[in-house]
Amino acid sequence: MTNPLLDFSDLPLFDQIQPEHVGPALDQLLARANTALDTVTQPDFPAQWTEIAKALDVSTEQLGRAWGAVSHLNSVADTPALRAAYNEALPRVTEFWTRLGADERLYAKYKAVDATSLNPEQQQAHRNAMRNFVLSGADLVGEAKERFARIQERQAEISQKFSENALDATDAFAYYAAADELDGVPIDVQQTARAAAQAEGKDGYKLTLKMPCYLPVMQFATSSPLRERLYRAYVTRASDQAEGDAVKFDNSAIIREILALRREEAQLLGYANFGEVSVVPKMAKSPLEVTRFLRDLGARARPYALKDVADLRTFAAEHLGLADPQPWDWAYVGEKLKEARYAFSEQEVKQYFTAPKVLAGLFKIIETLFEVAIHKDSAPVWHPSVEFYRITRAGQLVGQFYLDQPARTGKRGGAWMDDVRARWLRPDTGQLQTPVAHLVCNFADGVDGQPPLLTHDDVTTLFHEFGHGLHHMLTQVNERDVSGISGVEWDAVELPSQFMENFCWEWDVLKHMTSHVVTGEPLPRALFDKMLDAKNFQSGLQTLRQIEFSLFDMLLHTEHDPAQDFMPLLNQVRAEIAVLQAPAFSRTAHTFSHIFAGGYAAGYYSYKWAEVLSADAYAAFEETAGSDGLPNIETGRKYRQAILEAGGSRPAMESFKAFRGREPTLDALLRHQGMAEI
Repeated sequence: MTNPLLDFSDLPLFDQIQPEHVGPALDQLLARANTALDTVTQPDFPAQWTEIAKALDVSTEQLGRAWGAVSHLNSVADTPALRAAYNEALPRVTEFWTRLGADERLYAKYKAVDATSLNPEQQQAHRNAMRNFVLSGADLVGEAKERFARIQERQAEISQKFSENALDATDAFAYYAAADELDGVPIDVQQTARAAAQAEGKDGYKLTLKMPCYLPVMQFATSSPLRERLYRAYVTRASDQAEGDAVKFDNSAIIREILALRREEAQLLGYANFGEVSVVPKMAKSPLEVTRFLRDLGARARPYALKDVADLRTFAAEHLGLADPQPWDWAYVGEKLKEARYAFSEQEVKQYFTAPKVLAGLFKIIETLFEVAIHKDSAPVWHPSVEFYRITRAGQLVGQFYLDQPARTGKRGGAWMDDVRARWLRPDTGQLQTPVAHLVCNFADGVDGQPPLLTHDDVTTLFHEFGHGLHHMLTQVNERDVSGISGVEWDAVELPSQFMENFCWEWDVLKHMTSHVVTGEPLPRALFDKMLDAKNFQSGLQTLRQIEFSLFDMLLHTEHDPAQDFMPLLNQVRAEIAVLQAPAFSRTAHTFSHIFAGGYAAGYYSYKWAEVLSADAYAAFEETAGSDGLPNIETGRKYRQAILEAGGSRPAMESFKAFRGREPTLDALLRHQGMAEI
């Protein structure tokens, strides 16, 4: 049997990979990587960058690509057999990467490399590698080194369990509503819910906690008891507050253990807490700088948030008969107030955003602005709904990407970009390897033969993930470890993604990507103007919500004692930041996958930090837009070259200054979000 995970001749064979392939493939790949590590760490092996890359990096890159394919399938096509194979292999893979990062022989070999013999890209990769060796425990010895390795393996294991609990808790909930409970719920959501119930041979309408179902119910269902039922289930997922059998997915103990392990890891490395470790490779200089930034932005947003709440309370009392709105009422009140104030609803807008038309419009702006062409391509995929594309410039292949849009069972929630392979001038063949990306979303699927309809938020999400994808695919850096998003400071990595979101508010962009699902008519200018008027609706509240998450994350990893319950800290942060208090049973931390199962531990602030960068960067396009309102191609070229093509080959601040000619300021962000007066 040929193992598809061992085929690196081209793209991953996603349609052939089976759970039984995982173990045998990793046996071979780990053996090769271990042999390569032993080879390059021999005393007589030359301390030369290219020679080390040719022997070691080729082996570890193949291991990374194969394991990346398995991890990806585990996220988008989860089955019991695949999950078992993934979890069986995870400790072995983690052990290797931990040992590699802390290998004092390899560290010594890198120290011996003559940095003056390297080109600028290689020098940046070398500096990053030296820093990463230290952060990976390469300076530790004896029991401390062994303990550090055990911490990494245990963290990988329980972070995966955290993610599984969050997914399983979400998938486990279903409420079969009667027709009369669904008053106000959009027809397409009702149709999908009815079809889901019928597919199980059940009566009624199957409501779930996945976003394409949960959010419209919370926004539009007139039944407060129905909203309460779903809200309670949603905010208690994977917690001790979950109802009935779902409490088995409780993440409380896992969170406490993760926090304790991170604190111990930091102290082994000579830091007081994990927050200090987290900021070492970031733009921010210290946790204190981060908390000051968050609290400063929070103080600026607070008056607007207080006004948002006052408006909601007044409207709820005067127009909805709600004298004392409850937490499950706010989304509904907000949607009704927006409809009343701006005379449109998200459901009205949604009819114009058919997924194929949106995608065509997105491609048009990318092609125009960044001087590339995007075409349909073919590749083995993991689900029939997955599409594959290529990007070219002047006829030359630049990159390729998979696009997986619809939500489905076995696919984790949210949206993300991940790399399949990086751009790399391969040292083994001398050939240029082009980058390939995954772009994953969780949108509602089409019903009754109609194309899928996207909310404007969905459209913004799609643009966001494409921003990440462009950063990965348009890079012109040939050194793998600093090409694309690799090597970019984590608090700057959201710059290109959030930058792209701005185009979702430009008429000259949107008018090319809308077509009413029934009539085919484009979005009316009058409706767009209402959307624009409503753009900063509740921006104060939304800003404080992100600051609440970010501040909780940083304080959790700095001031909090992992031996203590973390809920008092969350309540303390809510009391300081929030202007709408969550109910006592709310357990949002228990599904906070960004920080407990993703790369954002003590780094969730990166979204707000990078928003400052992205808003300032977009201001350059506003300043140079033509009389037709369309972005200036020269500015697009400058942005592509300074930010996207440079990737991680230099510090993010250098790239930003190369584009803007100065350091970023808060002004553009506050202006874009309607908070400029403060």
